[in-house]
Amino acid sequence: MAVIYSARWVLPISAPPIQAGAVAIAGSTIVAVGPRPQLLRDFPDATEKEFGDAVILPGLVNAHSHLELTVMRGFLEPEEHDFFAWLRKLTAARLRMTDEDLLVSATCGAIEAARAGITCLGDSSSIATQAMRAMLNVGVRGIVYQESFGPDPKLATENFAKLRAQISEMRAGENDLVRAGVSPHAPYTVSAPQLEMIARLAIDEKLPLMMHAAESKAEQLLLTEGRGAFADGLAQRGIAWKAPGVSTIRYLHDHGVLQAQPLLAHCINVDAADLQLIKDARAAIAHCPKSNAKLRHGHAPFAELVQRGLTIGLGSDSVASNNSCDILEEARFATLLARVSEDRGSGSGALSEHSSVSDLALPDSRAAATVTAEQALFAATLGGARALGLDHHIGSLAPGRQADITVVNLTGAHQQPASNPLDTLIFSSSGRDVILTMVDGREIYRQQAITTVSEPEIQRLAADVRNKIDRPS
Repeated sequence: MAVIYSARWVLPISAPPIQAGAVAIAGSTIVAVGPRPQLLRDFPDATEKEFGDAVILPGLVNAHSHLELTVMRGFLEPEEHDFFAWLRKLTAARLRMTDEDLLVSATCGAIEAARAGITCLGDSSSIATQAMRAMLNVGVRGIVYQESFGPDPKLATENFAKLRAQISEMRAGENDLVRAGVSPHAPYTVSAPQLEMIARLAIDEKLPLMMHAAESKAEQLLLTEGRGAFADGLAQRGIAWKAPGVSTIRYLHDHGVLQAQPLLAHCINVDAADLQLIKDARAAIAHCPKSNAKLRHGHAPFAELVQRGLTIGLGSDSVASNNSCDILEEARFATLLARVSEDRGSGSGALSEHSSVSDLALPDSRAAATVTAEQALFAATLGGARALGLDHHIGSLAPGRQADITVVNLTGAHQQPASNPLDTLIFSSSGRDVILTMVDGREIYRQQAITTVSEPEIQRLAADVRNKIDRPS
């Protein structure tokens, strides 16, 4: 029997907004989307859950996270002026965490995501089986990318063998909600031979691949000139490095990574040629504006990415560098930052009664060189789903799609008057306004509570883990 979820607004993303709309769900699948009176007539035996002055939209997608680092919120602030020192402190703390500690931390992160209306994540993890367990326990969907490290080319074969064993273990735990992927961490932490082997593995075994790319000036200096903090670090470890003298994106192209159609996190230091390489490869970008700004890396050219028609999702990165996992907040920050960073044109980007959010995600010569609320919401939903290769299943509200939905309350004083649901979501709302999160037809967050795990118990365990890394023995 179907259940009808209705509210003042329904935003399908792939179709125009519906006032007084509803979504009919049977089991784990959306069976109808339309005006509430029509669905009540079409499904006379259905149970209705009516949310009043609220908006129903597809579940939000966090295209780039590190759930296992959740307990490090606020831990790394003293090092934020020095990215190399920040990475060293993070790595040392993570090495002090046991597998069980990582599971607790990742579970905290998955809870935070569910509370913020995030139904799907692209998560990068040093021990990905623990992140998978956390996501499955909380009930969120996603891809967990097993990270691979190793800047010394002499150890590439050994590191690759370790990765293959990890992927084999992960695949034994896959199901319809959570899939395994691979992540050669970054150009400065993975040697060229290891990059090539991982890219080949991803292509041959159809594994999603994610990589941090073009994130910092230190990375750019390493690749183009062979100097800077990362170059010094490699030299101190006795690892030879000859700068290829090209951009990060060209380097990834030359070593086969772009052939795997990867998801590239950050992409701050990119030019027109880089963006064309990304587009030609049908790769995707996870835009993480808050983390980029907090670590002083700069900002990706979000408006240009939109205008060029690239596949873009929004990511929180870790809460160690953000400090929140809130994609509505990320969308607002991305939109405002783009508006102060790019030249403006003359287009309005407004929705007509015959247009949809997805129409506005495509390049348009009439569009302004800026980002609209519609485009930001697209990146937070269907754009993120496309970036993860899951857009045939989630990211929009349509018959046959999986029942991943988020309901956002519109009655807060900070949202009034809520006359335009798109503007209200992006400019006035946050994850704190979410009142329901559903994944695969299962309500995992409702009435201000997670329904799948004991949040107080997880928080208690997380405090113990944080005490461990704050006071190392």
